[in-house]
Amino acid sequence: MRLLFITGSLVHGGAERHTIQLVNRLAERDHECHAAYVKNDPSQLERLHGAASVQCLHAERYLDLSAVHALSALIRRLRPAALVAANPYALMYASLALRRSRVAAPVTVTFHTTVLPNAKEWLKMLAYRPFFWRAERLVFVCEAQRRYWLRRSVFARSHQVVYNGIDLEHWQPRSPEEGATIRSVLGLAPRDYVIGMCAVLRPEKNHVQLVEAIARLRRRGIAARALLIGDGAMRGAIEARARALGVSAEVIVTGFQSDVRPLLGACDALALCSDSVETFSLAALEAMALARPVVHSEVGGAAEMIRPGHDGYLFPARNTPMLVEKLAALAGREARARMGANARETVQARFSERAMVGQYESLLQEAALTWSQREHLRRSATAY
Repeated sequence: MRLLFITGSLVHGGAERHTIQLVNRLAERDHECHAAYVKNDPSQLERLHGAASVQCLHAERYLDLSAVHALSALIRRLRPAALVAANPYALMYASLALRRSRVAAPVTVTFHTTVLPNAKEWLKMLAYRPFFWRAERLVFVCEAQRRYWLRRSVFARSHQVVYNGIDLEHWQPRSPEEGATIRSVLGLAPRDYVIGMCAVLRPEKNHVQLVEAIARLRRRGIAARALLIGDGAMRGAIEARARALGVSAEVIVTGFQSDVRPLLGACDALALCSDSVETFSLAALEAMALARPVVHSEVGGAAEMIRPGHDGYLFPARNTPMLVEKLAALAGREARARMGANARETVQARFSERAMVGQYESLLQEAALTWSQREHLRRSATAY
C-alpha cells in the first residue's frame, strides 16, 4: 500500500515516536510510506529512515490554511491508499486537506491522549470530534483510554485497541559489567539503589514527587538515588526541590540523551509519577524490556501493562507515601532481579513491536478495502 502519515511535528514525544516506528517497520514490509508534519520541529527527523518522502508543512499558526493547501497538494500527488494521522491536531489537517484534494482515501487516526489538562484543550476537543466521527478507523492504545473517550462521544466508523509495542532486539537487557561501568562514570556506588525516570522534564511528569520519595527512602536508611534521564523546563524547579530536601547529591539529571538504553541499564528500577496524562507509557515498556521492574502511577492503561507484585507495582497518583512503600519493596536485589525478569517476559508475550506492526498492517489494509468497497457502491448507486 501507499500510505501517508501525518503528525503535528517531529518533536520528542510518544505519538511522534510511535508514528516513526510504524513508518519504518511498514516500509520494511514493502509498503510505500510517506510522511508529513505540520509544524517545523524536526527533532526526530533523522530517525525517519523508512519514509519514501518527508515534507514539513511549515504551519505558522494553529490553523494555517497555507499548510492545509500544501498537504492537499501532497495528497493529490501521492494518491495514497490510506492516511494515518497521529492525534487530533494532525487529524484536523488530514481531514481538511483530504476534502480539498478531492482524493478518495480512508483516514485512520491513532490517539495517544486520555485526560486533557485544561479547559482550552477540552474546547479544542469539541471542535475535533466531528473529524473523529468522519474517520474510517480510530485506534486507541489501551482499553482504559477507549472506555474514557467513548463515554465522551469520541469515536469513528470503527475503533479498536492496539497496544504499543517494543523492538525486543533493540531493547535487550544490558550486561552487569556495562551497567557497573555507567554507574561508576555517574558516581553511583554498587550499593546504591538507583531509581530511574525517563521523561521530558515537564510538570505533568511529576519528577518532583520522585525527588521527595528519595528523601523519604533515605530517611528510612535505604541508599536510594534518582537518575532523571532527560531535560526540560522543570529542571530548575526539580533541582531546587532536591536542594531544599537535602538530597541534591542523590538526584542526577542527565540532560537530553539520544540513546537512553545504557542509562536505563544502570538503574535498578524505574518510576513513573505522571499525575494524569500518561496513556500507555513507552518509557515503561522500554524499561520492562530491559528487565527492570517499574513502579507506575495508576493512570491511563498502567493496570493493563503491570501486574503488581509480578513485574512491578502500581500506586495511586500523587500519593507519595504509597510511592515510597512500593519503591521500598524493590530495595532488595533478589526482588528486583525476579520482577525484572518477569517484566521482560511480559513485554515479550504481550507488547512486542512485531505484533503491534502486524495489527496495524491488517487494520490499514481492512480500512482501505472497506473504503474501496463503499466508494464502489456509492458510485454504482449514483450511476443509476
